[in-house]
Amino acid sequence: MYPEKQTFLILGLSRSGRSATEYLLARNATCYIYDDIAGERVERTAAELVEKGAKRTTEELLPSMCDICDVLVLSPGIPIDHPIAVSFKRKGKAVVGETEIASRMLKCPIVAITGTNGKTTTVSMLTEILTAGGYNAKACGNVGTPMIDFCSLGVTDVAVAEISSFQMETLNSLNPHISVILNVTEDHLNRHYNMENYIFLKAKLLKNASEAEYAVLNYDDRIVRTFAEKTKARVVWFSVREKVNGAYYENGALYYNGEKVIAGEDLLTEGLHNIQNALASLACAKLMGVKNTDIAKALTNFKGIKHRIQYIAEIDGVQYVDDSKGTNVDATVKAVSAMKRETLLLLGGKNKGYDYGKLFAVLQKSKVVHAVLYGENRFELLKSAREKSFERVTVCDGFVVAVRIAHLLAKSGQTVLLSPASASFDEFASYEERGDAFVEIVRSFGEQEKDGVKDVAFEEVE
Repeated sequence: MYPEKQTFLILGLSRSGRSATEYLLARNATCYIYDDIAGERVERTAAELVEKGAKRTTEELLPSMCDICDVLVLSPGIPIDHPIAVSFKRKGKAVVGETEIASRMLKCPIVAITGTNGKTTTVSMLTEILTAGGYNAKACGNVGTPMIDFCSLGVTDVAVAEISSFQMETLNSLNPHISVILNVTEDHLNRHYNMENYIFLKAKLLKNASEAEYAVLNYDDRIVRTFAEKTKARVVWFSVREKVNGAYYENGALYYNGEKVIAGEDLLTEGLHNIQNALASLACAKLMGVKNTDIAKALTNFKGIKHRIQYIAEIDGVQYVDDSKGTNVDATVKAVSAMKRETLLLLGGKNKGYDYGKLFAVLQKSKVVHAVLYGENRFELLKSAREKSFERVTVCDGFVVAVRIAHLLAKSGQTVLLSPASASFDEFASYEERGDAFVEIVRSFGEQEKDGVKDVAFEEVE
């Protein structure tokens, strides 16, 4: 890739698309930009990029870009079978993502982490461990900051990258020093069509690995365990069930090849899934040469990430927990399993192609005493609940009403858990926006309690 001599079409002006455009413009590339989402954020981003030298194209001119441009840079939110991407492919032209460009340009070693759940937590956890061990480590990728923003990192620095299945669609050059695959469960089937495609994309992280690299794999995940047969990388396992070659959990403590590193009770993050995340991080840190004392110190201080089983408040004896990041069935199952009190569960949003019957089968045997179903997929959820004879449900339309209903139904000693098992895009731009809305509503309950104000009346609920 020779930016100064090539012309690019950047399709989608999310954080990834914006960073890719800025990177290419800084290298004197000719860049056309387009986003079909109208709104203040897109208009502002487009205007700022035009000031830096980008050229805007229109919906009418978009098909002709295939003849004008050499490379299509596709934002992760846009599928690889988008008509413009198909047109570029048919003409034998490159279709890449921002992460693909970054993979070609980064000079520092990369630890890349993928999986259905736990990616962001593990990236954040490992970044803190590596920092405690003396590395200049930067969290990037799907965690928030595009990888391309760190192309200036040097050979002694480390990029800790969260890689999603969306990014994997346009990613071919990435060869991490350590590849981590946490788990593979049903997700994004509305995008990838079937589990076979989804599994292929997760395994693709190991495609370029040689015997000089490492693959840190979850021994407890049946699908992930098979990936060991498909890679040349040296495999290091992590497990909460078996004493493996690598990191494992035994007698209430986390070990690495026979060495006790930290007691499980010293972790601030609760739940078996967080022990798995800690074991994956521990294995990577050991491979990077971090001392046990530094690993233990960082893990002891790690408080988790925003919107992932995050305690918000206790109001009138009711705890409120934000797991807006729980956008699939497996994530919600993990959140529910971490609850220690009777729980009212907020479920709903936009379906991503799940079988919700699996979820309600688990809820029948859990601490969930009531589910409030809301959003675009509320009737799909209700159908699955009835099929599994889970009758303790309330159905409503919007998110705000759902939170208020849960507040009204909850009794002292119980927990209200937002873990929607659904995407947020029916009402919100992201799971972060949904989580922030939940926190704001919950805090308003606290203010009303202090002021002695009675909450929303039932006649508001349709």
